[in-house]
Amino acid sequence: MKPSLPQGTRDFGSDVVRKRHYIFNTIKTAFELYGFQPLETPAMENLETLMGKYGEEGDKLIFKILNNGLNDPKNIEKSRAAFANVLEGKNDKNLTERALRYDLTIPFARYVAMNHGQLTFPFKRYQIQPVWRADRPQRGRYREFYQCDADVVGSRSLLNEVELTNIYSTVFEQLCIPVEIRLNSRKILAALADSAGGSEKMMDITIAIDKLDKIGLEKVQEELAERGLDAPQIAVVANYLSIANRAGDNDWVLGELQKLFSDNATGKTGLDELTYILSQTKDLSSVNKIIIDPTLARGLNYYTGTIYEVKAVGVKIGSIGGGGRYDDLTGLFGVPNIPGVGISFGVDRIYDVMEELKLFPAAVEQGTKVLFFNLGEEESKAAYALLQDVRRAGTPAEIFHESQKFDKQFKYAEKKSIPYIVIIGSSEIVEKTAVIKDLRSGQQQKVAFDELARFNFV
Repeated sequence: MKPSLPQGTRDFGSDVVRKRHYIFNTIKTAFELYGFQPLETPAMENLETLMGKYGEEGDKLIFKILNNGLNDPKNIEKSRAAFANVLEGKNDKNLTERALRYDLTIPFARYVAMNHGQLTFPFKRYQIQPVWRADRPQRGRYREFYQCDADVVGSRSLLNEVELTNIYSTVFEQLCIPVEIRLNSRKILAALADSAGGSEKMMDITIAIDKLDKIGLEKVQEELAERGLDAPQIAVVANYLSIANRAGDNDWVLGELQKLFSDNATGKTGLDELTYILSQTKDLSSVNKIIIDPTLARGLNYYTGTIYEVKAVGVKIGSIGGGGRYDDLTGLFGVPNIPGVGISFGVDRIYDVMEELKLFPAAVEQGTKVLFFNLGEEESKAAYALLQDVRRAGTPAEIFHESQKFDKQFKYAEKKSIPYIVIIGSSEIVEKTAVIKDLRSGQQQKVAFDELARFNFV
């Protein structure tokens, strides 16, 4: 059988792993800089923890895990009945009770609900772990991928939104990716729903709007009609979306939205919050832009206030970050009144952007810096002792695994992009010196054994 991978998953070789760790470390450093602390949760959650939290579309993408022992003769009839229920679109505990996590936010909310009595609020956590979605694989969209989240719970202060906006800008400046940090508010979308048929239309409208950049305005209008909106209601939504044609001119967009929702208290609150965030981040960056985007919907049930989406400039790929405020997420688990706000980085897409724009520093792919040649039993013993000194000094180094011709050992160093070789033969042992050669420049020099660990291998 020819070996293969499940669709939507990938292996990562050492060069890719190093680049990914460069991204992880950049994000982690920013999180720590802003006072966030790490958290990890299990890969699987109870199915009831996840279901009903991501909206109609999201729930369909949850990877469910079959129960153990389904083929046990005692469970055969129960299993058959359970499969029949699943085929009718129902969940059945006789078939599955657990699922792989869909994101990091709901597991975080579950953690806070279980541990709120021991936490110090506001509680600021970051989490860097893989998540799974039963999505259709395509460029920039995988079934297994990493998320890097930062959340603050236990505070309603808009300073948290300001801080998270600054984290986005800080990370993407350090990664040299120019971005647009797009903002909207679910309160504005709630006001839109009030104007287009009532609050019960909220999810129908946001799910459709969230697809605007993929299917276009005409298809969005068709979907709204399919979801039960009449022509006047669809016209209200289309008028709202037309304001987005000048997205980027934040003052104009906010002004038009103020006119549109002048008599809606919820909409005005959302607009006031966006105005505050803009005022606190106006000098954020000379490269990254904050854009008020009325089309931004993020069709997840739990968002209640400000919502984020980050897009790379000059690259045709989906969002590379997103998040928002969820003022009662833990209420889903019986612990109400713990507000929160959080953001997420899409590491896999960030990697693709950096590859396309050739933004990774050359040093990121560097592993071993020094290769000690193996020239025989006595020579390798001497070389190995010095190799350990070099390692203790913090320089990644290795010794060729066996005594071979120079040509083979040189080729090994070249294939692994090792910049330095160290040669210690019988004459070098007598002289207590090592020959160091820089394979990039071709220059070589002799260095005393007791100076070798302090040599500047750069």
